[in-house]
Amino acid sequence: MVDANLFPGADDNEILENAVRGRDGDGIVVIPPRRQTTEPERDWWRLDRAVLLPENTTLVLRSCRIKLSDRCRDNFFRTANCGMGFAEPERIRNVHIRGEGLCVLEGADHPRATGDGSKLLARPCPYLDRDLCRYADWVPEERRQPDRLSFWDRHDHSYGTDADRPEESRYGDWRGIGILFANAEDFSVENLRIVNSHGWGISLEACAHGRIARIDFDACMSKEIDGMLQNMENQDGVDIRNGCHDILITDITGRTGDDMVALTAIANDDEPYLPGGSLCTTHVMPNDWSKRDRDIHDIVIRNVMGYSSLCFLVRLLPCGSRIRNVVIDGVVDTTPDGRDTFGGILLGDLDGYGRNLPDSLSGISISNVVCRRRNGVIVQGFLTDSAISNVVCTAEGFQALKIERPNALRNVRTSNLVSAGE
Repeated sequence: MVDANLFPGADDNEILENAVRGRDGDGIVVIPPRRQTTEPERDWWRLDRAVLLPENTTLVLRSCRIKLSDRCRDNFFRTANCGMGFAEPERIRNVHIRGEGLCVLEGADHPRATGDGSKLLARPCPYLDRDLCRYADWVPEERRQPDRLSFWDRHDHSYGTDADRPEESRYGDWRGIGILFANAEDFSVENLRIVNSHGWGISLEACAHGRIARIDFDACMSKEIDGMLQNMENQDGVDIRNGCHDILITDITGRTGDDMVALTAIANDDEPYLPGGSLCTTHVMPNDWSKRDRDIHDIVIRNVMGYSSLCFLVRLLPCGSRIRNVVIDGVVDTTPDGRDTFGGILLGDLDGYGRNLPDSLSGISISNVVCRRRNGVIVQGFLTDSAISNVVCTAEGFQALKIERPNALRNVRTSNLVSAGE
């Protein structure tokens, strides 16, 4: 076990990188509050780039705060096997991040980029309708009234100072993800608070045999910057991507801008090939589905309590792929009065992201869901050999279970579904 404060470095990145390189046989690096003579008044760590985690590394964050600088367009932490220059990330094992006490990962004051690969950066990027009508140059003149704005007027741009830099990518990508693990086995991330993430809080690609536990999020798709509430898209909580299996996700709390927990297995064969580390995408792995496992399976999601500012508490999205053997148990919607969201749990979609296969969702067990806004469980794809029970929807005029596609259910048992007013 080594203490990061005992290592030299010209900046905080060098100190932490030297500590990771200098770890001893047990692989444990402790990051307490910053104690350095260069800026003794600052007890928090400031990152200009991601800290890369090699195999057999355990980071123990001890009651510390780690913040991205305005120069940073990168993750907080990333497995060292992926990123730019890693066309085919190799398998990495035994990588862990564990918080002790209150450990905060916080986004930059002026992020260089936010949102995913489909969002164009803008500065300013107004969040409020009245500011959109005044300052958003992408909104046509005929729609510059709050009641005429479209959904995409509000959501196809995201804040980023790189909007002013023509030499930089003008779209979000995987660098905006807080913690990014790729092709990792035997891993864990636990007991962290992630505040104002630039994109998704945590993303796993092709990862197996791991645990995400006790993560608290604080993001609401906007942040006051330079006196204006700026739009910040795609602030998901935990995203599980293609090829992931045998993973426990438990005790997820707080608020997110987008989905709180999402299993997104999107594999469209007609898309052009992108090697690992490509920009303008949230995938850091290559997208050659003839070589990669496109499915997600054997996942447990327990104790999700919070709300999304726009989307869902839990989303299962298989397009050109399958999601199977998933337990979702204990989902409580805490959406405040006066705020509207899309609903509790979404299963599949109406082919907006790609084709939902007839057996795309199977072996799904959903139980103990309480939803305050809109519908409790929504089925937009195809669900087979599954069970849904103990779902309560307290929103007047909405349903505990809503089916939005013909012939969506096959061998699905439901019980104890309660909708308000019925």
